Amino acid sequence: MCVNLPEGPGPVPDAAALRPLSARSVVLSLLLGVHPPQLPVRDLVRLVEPFGIGGSTLRAALSRMVAAGDLRRTDAVYRLSDRLLERQRRQDDAVRPRTRAWHGDWEMVVITATGRGPAERAELRNRLTALRLAELREGVWLRPANLDRPLPAEVHRVALTYTARPDEPPRELAARLWPLAGWAATARFLLDRATRAGHPADRFTAYAAAVRQLLADPVLPDALLPAGWPGEELRAAYAGYRRELGAGLGA
Repeated sequence: MCVNLPEGPGPVPDAAALRPLSARSVVLSLLLGVHPPQLPVRDLVRLVEPFGIGGSTLRAALSRMVAAGDLRRTDAVYRLSDRLLERQRRQDDAVRPRTRAWHGDWEMVVITATGRGPAERAELRNRLTALRLAELREGVWLRPANLDRPLPAEVHRVALTYTARPDEPPRELAARLWPLAGWAATARFLLDRATRAGHPADRFTAYAAAVRQLLADPVLPDALLPAGWPGEELRAAYAGYRRELGAGLGA
């Protein structure tokens, strides 16, 4: 499940910020949370009902999503298009990031390509942020080398990569690169909202926002995190909720 919102944790939201999701966002959230990412229309009709989304509204949204390339339809089954499968993969990684022991090294990516337009630069920034790197200064990105994942070929085409050990104390550097206090405050807010939600739609909306928050988690080594970091608690809560949704689909 993933809400269709801009990435980044942002400030702590209030109750009004978790406004009801559109039919499109609800459908995408459901499909992004199931494997394989496809559902028959009868299940979609049942699942969107708590949001006050009627059958005619749902079918209109599905038609627009197929036309826009978000979904593909085979008979009465809708599934994610190929271009959204990458988002699902990133979402799965956000819930269960692959890490390795950290021994003090940092990944460093230095952009060397020139002559790129604003759109290309923005796309690269988004890609590096999605890889959980942070920008130290223009063109220089880094993070602790505790993630068990290779950098993609498109990054190697425009940058040089290094292993480094910055002189700055690592906890201070991490606190400068990522808004850790803000991320933690938002995560705790979402956990509280999901726990206290009295309506299934409100709970779904809170967990959809939790996915967005997990995508922005820097996944730092424990030694660099503030005390009481709620990252694992938020992951466990969302994973439990996704199991509930899966059980409901099975029923």
